[in-house]
Amino acid sequence: MAYALITGASRGIGLSIATELARQKFDLLLVARSSSSLQQAAQQLATDHGIKTDFLAIDLAEVDAAQQVYDWCSKKKYAIQILVNNAGYGLSGPFEKHPLAEHTNMMRVNMTALVELSYLFLPQLRQQPKSYILNIGSSAAYQAVPGLSLYSASKAFVLQFSRGLHQELRKSSVSVTCVCPGSTDTNFADRAQIGEKGRKAAEKVNMTPQDVAKQAVDAMFAGKAEVVTGFLNKAGKLMAWLLPKGLVEKTAGSIYE
Repeated sequence: MAYALITGASRGIGLSIATELARQKFDLLLVARSSSSLQQAAQQLATDHGIKTDFLAIDLAEVDAAQQVYDWCSKKKYAIQILVNNAGYGLSGPFEKHPLAEHTNMMRVNMTALVELSYLFLPQLRQQPKSYILNIGSSAAYQAVPGLSLYSASKAFVLQFSRGLHQELRKSSVSVTCVCPGSTDTNFADRAQIGEKGRKAAEKVNMTPQDVAKQAVDAMFAGKAEVVTGFLNKAGKLMAWLLPKGLVEKTAGSIYE
């Protein structure tokens, strides 16, 4: 049986997507940085749902990380039916606050690894009667966000790349979906070093990783090109389209001042 491969699968939305797919009896390959967390998650999912699991601990910021993931699957003869590019993170504050290496590492995880994994596994996905690529974007993809400038730009890339690939592959067996969550109860704020004002704003609209994962998996199997999770995030997308860009950007950026 073919597997679902999920990056960033040790916690948060990634682990919740893994759990949702495990409930539907998909065998899982979990990829993230923490070996101990992955091992625990893989064992728990296998025990709870009677599925096969395996894991690979790797930092997707490494230059050849995607190739290592692909080679690992090839060596173990794992066929992939579902590719979930979930791994990603943000860096908050002024652009110059963080060293350049931190910015380029974030771009490798958010964009480059996603593109490389999609490219490497696409020939194999085409061989399946029906297969899926699920890319996790963000509601930040719909406008520039001062204080999260590079992160929002990286997620805009994910969204546009996903939509384009969805159309390119529409006559094939491969369906591509981009799901754009808003604030979710994960460790994103800690990793991004979000300030107190931003954290309090997020708390008011936070969704659970489980809710986001359910909507993401449902959208993927429905063959949708793009889905924004949550009513408030859908409304935010509409406002970002309707209102002047300067006003939207000033409002979004005020959260991270």
